[in-house]
Amino acid sequence: MKILVTGAAGFIGFYVAKRLAEMNFDVVGLDNINEYYDINLKHARLAEAGIDINKIVYNKLTDNEKFGNYRFIKLNLDDQENLAALFSQEQFDVVCNLAAQPGVRYSLENPFVYVNSNVVGFMNILECCRYNKVKHLVYASSSSVYGMSKKVPFEETDNVDNPVSLYAATKKANELFAHTYSHLYGLKTTGLRFFTVYGPWGRPDMAPFLFTNAILKGEPIKVFNNGDLSRDFTYVDDVVEGVIRIITREEVEEVKQNSENTHSEFSGLYKIFNIGNSSPVQLMDFIRCIEKATGKEAVLKMLPMQPGDVVSTYADTSELAAYVNYRPGTPLQEGIDRFVSWFKAYTSKAQQV
Repeated sequence: MKILVTGAAGFIGFYVAKRLAEMNFDVVGLDNINEYYDINLKHARLAEAGIDINKIVYNKLTDNEKFGNYRFIKLNLDDQENLAALFSQEQFDVVCNLAAQPGVRYSLENPFVYVNSNVVGFMNILECCRYNKVKHLVYASSSSVYGMSKKVPFEETDNVDNPVSLYAATKKANELFAHTYSHLYGLKTTGLRFFTVYGPWGRPDMAPFLFTNAILKGEPIKVFNNGDLSRDFTYVDDVVEGVIRIITREEVEEVKQNSENTHSEFSGLYKIFNIGNSSPVQLMDFIRCIEKATGKEAVLKMLPMQPGDVVSTYADTSELAAYVNYRPGTPLQEGIDRFVSWFKAYTSKAQQV
């Protein structure tokens, strides 16, 4: 099976592409390696996966020094012509689209970047899947589509018509586009609503990286909504396991259109799943875990709620558990300990370069 993984230099995409390569699938990783955050981290992820960053040329497949079955290409998803040529040449069986412009707050400053990457880019992916008979498109959605919903835990059947950020709106648009292509063209699509993923190789704009960096330096950390926030923090290994199971699952299910317990969105070709830990953590408790891992006390700078943020996220993952036996199992303190250990090693090495 030949699999395209977009966002392969990103946090989750790096893990998914590498894991698939280790499982001996034929993998092509794609990323535009943009400068939303430090590209050195993206380069380091690619190097960890066997890609020589000095050999990367735009729109040219690069061989892998570690995995003979994993190649990489630098390409923009909004580059319609070259993306179509790649699909035509490679004839992928499965596409795992994890490329997107992330971040809620950044979308307030640069809205068109989100539209180009998350909407135009996703449409190009859909068209390429349609015309090249891709068997299955797995794509990243987000817990942000639930908006300010006070009903917890969040279930896939909940109303998601009230996004509170442009980022969330683009992810909801992805789900709508996927629904249409499943209906019109018989394209099998599975959207995954990720809930606050953390772990080694994580993004530097997210709380674990920001908090750990500040605590180790003795600098204040920004605590929004005066700490009255909770997130369904999910360790990256647990998330990747869920993604891999979705990609590799052999379809043997019987469609139940009229079942009392089955919503139409979870039948047939179009599916949406939450992928989280189902155990929300108060932000202050999360900070205490980092303090314990670092051995240092945090300096807190309490701030009001930020536009586009939500107070709480909490995933009901029973649908995914039933579908692929998804069972996240990494305790928060254990995950934070692993992250802090990686962070210290990575930043120490970066300072020596």
